[in-house]
Amino acid sequence: MAINLVNNFKLGRHLKIFTRCYSEQFPKITTHYTVCPRENDPRWKEVNMERFTDETDILIIGGGPAGLSAAIRAKQLAEKEGKELRVCLVEKASEIGGHILSGAVIQPTALNELIPEWKEMVDKNLVTPVKEDKFGWLTETGRFNIPVFPGTPMYNHGNYIVRLGHVVRWLGEQAEALGVEIYPGYAASEVLYHPDGSVKGVATNDVGVAKDGSPKETFERGMELHAKCTIFSEGCHGHLAKQIINKFNLRKNAESQTYGLGVKELWEVDPAVHVPGRVEHTFGWPLDIHTYGGSFLYHLDQPAPTVAVGFVVGLDYSNPYLSPFKEFQRFKHHPSVKRYFENGKRVAYGARALVEGGFQSIPQLTFPGGCLVGDTAGFLNVPKIKGTHNAMKSGMLAAESVYETINGESQETQGFEPRIYEEKIKNSWIWKELKAVRNVRPSFHNPMGLYGGLAYSGFSIVLGGREPWTLKHGDPDHKRLKPAKECKPIEYPKPDGKISFDLLTSVALTGTNHEGDQPAHLTLMDDAAPVKTNLALYDGPEGRFCPAGVYEYVPVESGDGQKLQINAQNCIHCKTCDIKDPTQNINWVVPEGGGGPAYNGM
Repeated sequence: MAINLVNNFKLGRHLKIFTRCYSEQFPKITTHYTVCPRENDPRWKEVNMERFTDETDILIIGGGPAGLSAAIRAKQLAEKEGKELRVCLVEKASEIGGHILSGAVIQPTALNELIPEWKEMVDKNLVTPVKEDKFGWLTETGRFNIPVFPGTPMYNHGNYIVRLGHVVRWLGEQAEALGVEIYPGYAASEVLYHPDGSVKGVATNDVGVAKDGSPKETFERGMELHAKCTIFSEGCHGHLAKQIINKFNLRKNAESQTYGLGVKELWEVDPAVHVPGRVEHTFGWPLDIHTYGGSFLYHLDQPAPTVAVGFVVGLDYSNPYLSPFKEFQRFKHHPSVKRYFENGKRVAYGARALVEGGFQSIPQLTFPGGCLVGDTAGFLNVPKIKGTHNAMKSGMLAAESVYETINGESQETQGFEPRIYEEKIKNSWIWKELKAVRNVRPSFHNPMGLYGGLAYSGFSIVLGGREPWTLKHGDPDHKRLKPAKECKPIEYPKPDGKISFDLLTSVALTGTNHEGDQPAHLTLMDDAAPVKTNLALYDGPEGRFCPAGVYEYVPVESGDGQKLQINAQNCIHCKTCDIKDPTQNINWVVPEGGGGPAYNGM
């Protein structure tokens, strides 16, 4: 009797899930297996689900600055001591650097340590030495220039302007020369665990799954990669790291992370306005005083006169009518800015979320079987507007920690926790640097907004971060949105097609591409929540915070009302939706490997 009750309960549960995912009486948006399990779907009953398995010593997830620095450092140590060490790195982009987007001005501290002779090795077009700093406060029609003094976070003497994707590609070449096995086009989709709960490695994503969630004739199971230790280097808001942080409660002694969205373009400009080596930042207009953000313009020394221009908006903004993309387009029309673009040509566009939480938002960095590095851990220095040097250094320290543990007296062989990594971070300049500026970003949460934040930031920088207190960030970004009825809609000017552009024209410049016949990788835990909550209370903010036109409310085919349409092919993997969705109903997962933007040195 008891067994029958249990079986009936399980059957009822499975039927409920199957109906939720596949019945025609429900509007289907999400068909991904993470929401609609395959074991409940008869279409998968006869499919062979075995995976090929491979073993490695160190597995690195993500081929950005942190992951590649970890890979290089690990192989350097093994080569120095004459030891065999297998290091594998998987990257979801079709080529190394293809999903990288940053400003970027890099501080070469970590690069000098990792590859001391790098200046003699790189092509001269890879880096542009900074020659001039400019900093300004914008009003709608005016500008107040603010001097940048040596010793302040924004002083860039000795730094380099780069197209970070090209730097990462070069780092990938150095890693492969040392024997690192790099696998681009392989998206890590699942964390694997040992029976004791420690991380065993990852599985790459399956291919050949139809849009409705059924197996195609071309279906191939992903492979399992097992490692003694796995280093997660997925960048900002990595989808596997998010699971790891929750499973091991790594934020128990840290605040929630807070984020920004950076929207960027590359322009070929008139040589008359091009100043190679100039670094320019602004704050103020077009944002209001209670919305954190600012701009950058970096003049690169390239064969064609090139300027990287971008705008960052803190994702703790409250007005659901705000569009970071449209704020950026409006910014370019400021009288002090538009002159750079009037006779120029836009050649690239992209966007990416970035971590802004700093010191108080750093989670526990290690767990059984692995560790977190780079933007996955949250090492961006917000006042300095830099994180690459910290990301690279964290990768190097992680590699040293893992290598020492593998080759230590205990000879660890599986699922070990590299605890010395956390100690190394706290003894490094990363910790010192972030602690010194810990109160700058949260100081902008005050009744005076921008004015209060600027005043406190100046005070904190003068003190060198020696205040005997640490300010808090408060609620996470997704809780910051106010209901639409409490906010004033924002009227944005129509793009002119010369300096400012519409969204879809911009997305076309990203080169983004996904297999069309696959389940949307923007998954919804509840397909009804967007209309019931986001549209009803916040007037559909997804269509405004997404910088790629992925989310669109369209009329239902029959009857009144609207439904959410997900244009997953447009996705540029910025992660904003996963961060800012007020109901936290959107869960970003990886699409088939190789899908996404195809950035060329962004």
